[in-house]
Amino acid sequence: MCNRGLYEQIILDHNKNPKNFRVLPDANRQSEGYNPLCGDHYTVYLKLENDQITDISFNGVGCAISKASASVMTQLLKGKTKKEAEDLFAKFHQMVTSDPDKPVNEQELGKLYAFAGVREFPVRIKCATLAWHAMLAALDGKNTPITTE
Repeated sequence: MCNRGLYEQIILDHNKNPKNFRVLPDANRQSEGYNPLCGDHYTVYLKLENDQITDISFNGVGCAISKASASVMTQLLKGKTKKEAEDLFAKFHQMVTSDPDKPVNEQELGKLYAFAGVREFPVRIKCATLAWHAMLAALDGKNTPITTE
C-alpha cells in the first residue's frame, strides 16, 4: 500500500532544501533546460570521468516538482556510469508518462516513486523531466538549450 504522505514529503523536502543545488565549477559537461510554458529554467552540471558521473549539480529556478526532481536526480546519479544514468532516466520517464492506473514497482524506483502522482497531471510531466532531459544532453556533450516545446 502506498504511503502518499511520505512521498509528498520527499518532494516538499527536496524543494525546500535541494541537494547539489549549486554551480559546479569544475564541470566538464553542462546543459540548460527551459520550459517556456511555466518558466522552469535549470542548468545541469556534470563532471564525467571515464564514463562515470563523479559529480553532478544543478542551478536555476522552477516549481516544487521540477526542483525536487532535479535534486533527487543528482543524488541518485552521482557515481553512476553514463549507461546507468540513461537506464534510470528511461525507468523514471516510463513511470511519469504511463497511465495513472498502471501499477508501478515502488521497490525498483525508490525515491523516484515520489513522482508517480505526476502521471495524474500530464502538464506537470514536463516539470518532473526537465532536469533529466538536460542531464541526458550534458552526458551527450550537447550544449544547445533543451526546451520542453
